[in-house]
Amino acid sequence: MSENPDREREFNYSANDFEKVRVILYKMAGISLSDSKKQLVYSRLARRLRALGLEQFSDYLTYLNQSETEQEEFINALTTNLTAFFREEHHFVTLADYARNHAQNQAKNITDQHRNLRIWCAASSTGEEPYSIAMTLAEAYGTYTPPIEIIASDIDSNVLRDASAGVYTAQRLESVSLDRKKQFFQRGKGANAGKARVRTELRQLIEFKQLNLLDAYWPLKGHFDIIFCRNVMIYFDKQTQLKLLERMTKLLTPGGLYFAGHSESFTQAAHLVKLVGKTTYALARPKSQESAHEF
Repeated sequence: MSENPDREREFNYSANDFEKVRVILYKMAGISLSDSKKQLVYSRLARRLRALGLEQFSDYLTYLNQSETEQEEFINALTTNLTAFFREEHHFVTLADYARNHAQNQAKNITDQHRNLRIWCAASSTGEEPYSIAMTLAEAYGTYTPPIEIIASDIDSNVLRDASAGVYTAQRLESVSLDRKKQFFQRGKGANAGKARVRTELRQLIEFKQLNLLDAYWPLKGHFDIIFCRNVMIYFDKQTQLKLLERMTKLLTPGGLYFAGHSESFTQAAHLVKLVGKTTYALARPKSQESAHEF
């Protein structure tokens, strides 16, 4: 392949530039870009070149190496944030059943009384997934203030700001039933007409955190009953997938569930997890409850 930039593009962008982007992104975020992503990289990063007043990708890559602020913008630009409310709905049916069983067991004093159900949404994107979790659990417990804790994390700081605001257009809410819209959203007026905001009670159930899954330290305390990590592992190579799954399963309580994406499979990790439902996993072997600790 020629190293000459494509003259039809606004910015000089060579095959070598793309290879450097792939190396940097893998080092920073563990994401493996396929050859087919060359044009996507150009279109996403061209916006940064315009914003910075740069003329070619080689200049941008030099600047990127010198600026921590731009490194965050680089990751934000290249991470994919495709999501929707109640995506892969079978997971939310399973989640509701799990929550009801948890509540019944606590009432019978089978499990620790007054222990909140803890959920980690490991790729919250613009918030549709964690709010779907919150709505499901509010319905399961029959209250806007269920005994739960939801941690929603993402590597992209921009989408976390959008998620925290909880404001969505009518188009983004098409997958939400009319009853749920009435129950869990407030319709915008005036300048916000055509939009809706998640009720305050639900937003207060979720703590949003910026988190890079490749970081040696995760700002998470204790264990989780449920981990949602859907359509994330597909961006990592097999070695990274296994490493991350091993770390995550250490945070899963005995009897807890791990929800994966529809295109993800962990047949290579039978020593860590076992399939217990449609893209739903539990720990492969029981473990004793460990004391809460920080990762």
